[in-house]
Amino acid sequence: MSEQQQSEMYVAREKIHPREVKGPFQHLRNLAVVVLLGIYYGLPWLQWDDRQAVLFDLPSRQFHLFALTFWPQDFVYLALLLIVAALSLFFFTALAGRLWCGYACPQTVWTEAFIWMERLTEGNRQKRLRLDKAPWTRKKILRRGGKHLLWIVFALFTGFTFVGYFTPILELGQGVMQLSLGFWEWFWLLFYSVATWGNAGFLREQVCIYMCPYARFQSAMFDRNTLIISYDEERGEPRGGRARKADPKAQGLGDCIDCNLCVQACPTGIDIREGLQYECIACAACIDACNGVMDKMNYPRGLIRYSTENAIAGKPARVLRPRVVVYAVLLLAVLAGMGYSISQRVPLSIEVLADRNVVYREVDWATIENVFTVRILNKDRIAHDYALRVDGLEGIEAFVQDDRIRVGAGSTDSVVVRVQVPRDKIDGPGQPFQLRLESLQDPDVHVTNTARFNGPRD
Repeated sequence: MSEQQQSEMYVAREKIHPREVKGPFQHLRNLAVVVLLGIYYGLPWLQWDDRQAVLFDLPSRQFHLFALTFWPQDFVYLALLLIVAALSLFFFTALAGRLWCGYACPQTVWTEAFIWMERLTEGNRQKRLRLDKAPWTRKKILRRGGKHLLWIVFALFTGFTFVGYFTPILELGQGVMQLSLGFWEWFWLLFYSVATWGNAGFLREQVCIYMCPYARFQSAMFDRNTLIISYDEERGEPRGGRARKADPKAQGLGDCIDCNLCVQACPTGIDIREGLQYECIACAACIDACNGVMDKMNYPRGLIRYSTENAIAGKPARVLRPRVVVYAVLLLAVLAGMGYSISQRVPLSIEVLADRNVVYREVDWATIENVFTVRILNKDRIAHDYALRVDGLEGIEAFVQDDRIRVGAGSTDSVVVRVQVPRDKIDGPGQPFQLRLESLQDPDVHVTNTARFNGPRD
């Protein structure tokens, strides 16, 4: 294969320096960056009832979320949360394209923060382009060094905050100062820092274009009524430069003056005038850039705008359509069910295990006994004393070593329960009965489990 053929198959990446633009969409993106980064960096520092408000305590297998504490037994809520995330993605994509990518994706948010620091140290787009081509001088070394110093400090704080969601952040801070962290804490702190530095500082749009799977399958959720960023070709073509006061119609031109500001503002480097492309992350920077040019030329805004393929083609457009309604209904139903389940959640669970060594025993000729081990998980933040009772079979009784079963806050304990039933009340093996555990401090905290009582067949 010749050198020329190889060069045609592979084009080296050109670094993209997106132009800074102003407008309502850019203001919205900036607000989203500030809010989301504020939430990420601020949550670990909030305290709730003498503990960290948001903490995923893996060694203790407790996941604290303000007033709620979740356990591995509550894994169903994680599954529901993932379903909510998937339905939200489907809903917003069908409604208005890649809104998630343009405004809320972590890659977008941190890349914007790194670009802010780049502008602070190296200047605007033109200055950064000149700096790229300039030889390595003292000025270039200071500017590049200052940029990377800011990036590294910010990335290290990002990694520190990430680990702070799993290790109490005040203890983590002391451990960092004293260099006394464990291996895995150092590993994840540095790993997440390097990942942030690399993804947001160097890879940037390549993550969106080549690494993110969403860019590949998003088209499956689009249709001709999806709101997307569109260039009005009929209005804009033929494009060409002209004086501000010139009449474009007299010159046979459309409204596009071919200034390329929409291309310069794009963080993925595409030309939206070539139509919808999978690289577009729907950040709307091109809309703000174009509207600014239209204002200067005294042309109507909207040459590039959020629209649908049908609307651009002059056909009726329907934003609310069956798939959008179905996604919305499903999303609301799952959210409502999840919220109701959490509101009715009891901070107590039990597991009843029958004795495997002896199926049943005869206490005397008239009484049959089964032995069970009851594992009790107190999910509350305070200790509880529990009373146990059984029901469901005539004459059934339960016996434990103590009248009160005490389990500490966030603790697990096991008790042996002897359940007895009169022989003449047993109607075959494997009869179901209910075992109820109730807190003596709070009667609303109770749970009932169904077990089976085994007895003789005759």
